[in-house]
Amino acid sequence: MKHFLDLSQIDKTELKNIVNEAKRIKSNYIKDKKVSVSQNSNAADKLLLMIFEKPSTRTRLSFDLAMRQLGGQTIVINASDMHLGKGEETIDDTAKVISGFSDIVMLRTFEHKTLVELSKLIQVPLINGLTNHSHPCQLLSDILTFEEKKGSIEGAKIAWIGDGNNVSNSAIEAAVQFNFSLNLCVPKNYMPSKKIMSWAKSQKGNINVFNDPKKGIKDVDCIMTDKWISMGDKVNIKKKKSILKKYQTNDKLLKLAKSNCLFMHVLPAARGDEVTDSVIDGKNSVVWDQAENRLHCQKAIIEWCLS
Repeated sequence: MKHFLDLSQIDKTELKNIVNEAKRIKSNYIKDKKVSVSQNSNAADKLLLMIFEKPSTRTRLSFDLAMRQLGGQTIVINASDMHLGKGEETIDDTAKVISGFSDIVMLRTFEHKTLVELSKLIQVPLINGLTNHSHPCQLLSDILTFEEKKGSIEGAKIAWIGDGNNVSNSAIEAAVQFNFSLNLCVPKNYMPSKKIMSWAKSQKGNINVFNDPKKGIKDVDCIMTDKWISMGDKVNIKKKKSILKKYQTNDKLLKLAKSNCLFMHVLPAARGDEVTDSVIDGKNSVVWDQAENRLHCQKAIIEWCLS
């Protein structure tokens, strides 16, 4: 049984195979037939249970449509619909019930430990749809998007701009697993996970930290960013935005990167904060390709888990 929890836990070759499978799937995708069913999928007639403690647009749409196009079915449960994490039922008991009613599960939750605990108890494959610690599905979509536009990401120079969050944590893991360099342009008080930074160092990953984004963005092939204020953040919003103000991706900053530098954003975007309209709507932006590629990557992840 295969779980898709974090990029650091999956073999490098396996991860590359998932991205290549996503490319193959996309090449056969018929855009004007949203429920066109793929042939010979190992997800056919299977049930994907999607559990949302955190609401979502792209994750919900991409996983739901992915499973339908693979010939399977989906059920969606929100946090308010179940006992998970409420102390009303042990996670062990919940895992047994979930395992009995589904073939594969996607969990989008707040606490990473909830995902880890469930993975140890559940008897079907589990996919990390996002936690406060990581967002591996997003990074595979980013890599697919990069390689469509520029070829292999191996050896590329990528910049993360903003605060260290769950997506930057997964970007660090991706840099190691896909062998590209990552410049983390982050304030001192908003660094990514120390545990993941330590892991990357042990794996000889090419991770560099810049407190000055102007230095970290120089000559990069791609810029990645995310909202400064995430859902459920218990922070002083005014203070955080003030600190991150110089980390906004705008035309002036973008000019320091390569002229054909790609701009990526996890979405949803807080226009005027982490990015300006001129950048996200500009010629360097590939954010809508990223969003679409979530569909193709989710298909490949589901099939990998069920293989």
